[in-house]
Amino acid sequence: MITPVFQTHADQLKVSIYATREEMGKAAAAEAVRSLQQRLRIQDRVRVIFAAAPSQNEFLQALMEAADVEWGRVEAFHMDEYIGLSRTAEQSFARFVEERVIQAAEPGLNAWHPLDGKAEPAAECRRYEGLLRERPIDFVFMGIGENGHIAFNDPPVADFSDQAWVKPVELDEACRQQQVNDGCFPSFDEVPTYALTLTVPALMSGTELFCMVPGPTKKQAVYNTVNGKISEACPASILRTHPRCTLYVDLAAWGEMNEHESPLK
Repeated sequence: MITPVFQTHADQLKVSIYATREEMGKAAAAEAVRSLQQRLRIQDRVRVIFAAAPSQNEFLQALMEAADVEWGRVEAFHMDEYIGLSRTAEQSFARFVEERVIQAAEPGLNAWHPLDGKAEPAAECRRYEGLLRERPIDFVFMGIGENGHIAFNDPPVADFSDQAWVKPVELDEACRQQQVNDGCFPSFDEVPTYALTLTVPALMSGTELFCMVPGPTKKQAVYNTVNGKISEACPASILRTHPRCTLYVDLAAWGEMNEHESPLK
C-alpha cells in the first residue's frame, strides 16, 4: 500500500498528495480497483468514463495491470474528441483509450463506445448522450487541464447547469497550447480548434470520481481547484461539491502555493 505524503479536504473533495506521479498513479489505481470490485459484487456491469491524456498514463497502466477486475462486465466511454479527426489519427482520444484500456482488457470489455470526431457534430452529440443516459454512470476517471478545464469544458464554455450532456465546443488558446506542451501536437496551429465534449453535469453524474493530476504545469489549476471560488472560471472547482470525488496529485502539482498558503492543510 502506497501512503500519501498527506491528505486534506476542500469542501466535499478529498485530496491525496503523493511524493511522485508514479506513486500517485499506482495509489489511485489501487483504490479504483477496490471500488470496481465492490460495485461488481452488487451489479451485473459497471459503466466507466475514461479521460485520454498523458496525465492518466501511470494510473491507466497500473489499473490495467490489476489481475482481479472483471473487465468483461465493464462498459466504457470517453469524455472528449476533436471534431474532424479520424479515430485512427495519432492524436485521437478514442485511439488513446483503445491502446491503453480496450486492447489491454482481458477478456475484453462488455462494451466500448468511442466518440466519432468525423461524424456530423450535432447528430453525434445526440447519439452519445443517448448512450450515456441509458443507465447511471458508475465511475469517472479524469484529470484537470492547465486552465482548470474538465474534459473540454474550458472556462469560456463551461456551464455548471448545462442541459446537454454532450456538446460541440471551441477550445480556448490555453487548452490548445496544453496539447503542444503535452507533446500531442508539434505546434499550436496544428491543434484542432473544435471538439466534442461531455459537459460538466455529465461528468458530475458519476457515482464516484477519481481525478489524477500530476506535474508542475498543473500547480495553478490545482491551487484554484482546491482554494478558489467554485465557479466556471475554474471548471474543476465544481468537484468540491461532489459527494464521492478524490483528487490525486503529486508534490509537483501540489506546489509551494498549496503547501505554504492553503488554509486547508
